[in-house]
Amino acid sequence: MTEWTILGAGALGCVIAGQLHQKGERVGFMLSERHRGHFHPNLDLITLSGRHQLIQSQPRFPEHARKVECLMVFTKAYHVLGALKELQHLPKSTPIILFNNGMGLTEQVKELMPDNPLLVGVCSHGAMKEQDWLVRHTGKGETWLGALNEAGKEWAHLLKPLAAALGHCEWSDDIALHQRRKLAVNAIINPLTAYNNISNGQLIEPRFNDVLEQLTDEVYQVIARIDGSDAEPKDALRRRLHQVIEETSINHSSMQQDLANSRKTEIDYITGFILKHADGIPVPVSQQLYDEIKRCEA
Repeated sequence: MTEWTILGAGALGCVIAGQLHQKGERVGFMLSERHRGHFHPNLDLITLSGRHQLIQSQPRFPEHARKVECLMVFTKAYHVLGALKELQHLPKSTPIILFNNGMGLTEQVKELMPDNPLLVGVCSHGAMKEQDWLVRHTGKGETWLGALNEAGKEWAHLLKPLAAALGHCEWSDDIALHQRRKLAVNAIINPLTAYNNISNGQLIEPRFNDVLEQLTDEVYQVIARIDGSDAEPKDALRRRLHQVIEETSINHSSMQQDLANSRKTEIDYITGFILKHADGIPVPVSQQLYDEIKRCEA
């Protein structure tokens, strides 16, 4: 049985760790220096039914990288490369699955880890971190897995335990398509909630009707042009957007949380991706939100 090592103990990483553990899978956390010397508690997972479950996991630090059998990366996008560079002893045979938000990292990861099997995971489960090591699973979603390099294709068998734990996991030969569809929703919800300092559910208030529609139109046009013949109808994006807003109504987006706590956001990998690929498509709302959030970060 493969041990799953989680790099990035945020809300989603903890929920997936908890789901895997409940199915009898071995789970460990690759911890940062700030956790060294501290007591490593059990993860307290609040399930969809509201029950508390204590999840035992194996703590790991970079010097233990040679023991990692499968690495799942959930760190902030801007931390991914630095975190991987610290794992100098990671075996070249160890598969790495990137679950980070946004897009724009894959080529850099392929250059940094050319020999490892590389995969991308796209997951829409709802998760909320209430405090350190206390995480709430707020909604079921889909999970997609795809390869970034030839070696990654040899690890499609990871689908079976992931599907058993998460309820859904399928393979995609075009994982970037699923990344862009998730990014489209994030590029609407994240900057709007961050700039206005609101929960996800507040976006359905009438005062946001116009900006939500305009931003949705901007994001859709950019993503649809990239997707080409695989582009989804705009109404499909609207339905997905409103479904996510409803299912995560009590949640605060990661970008809102980062900005509210004076942390760097992932705006460059989300809205920045839209701006980079606009290529003549007018995106004034996206640009204004990007500029304002970058200003607030400074």
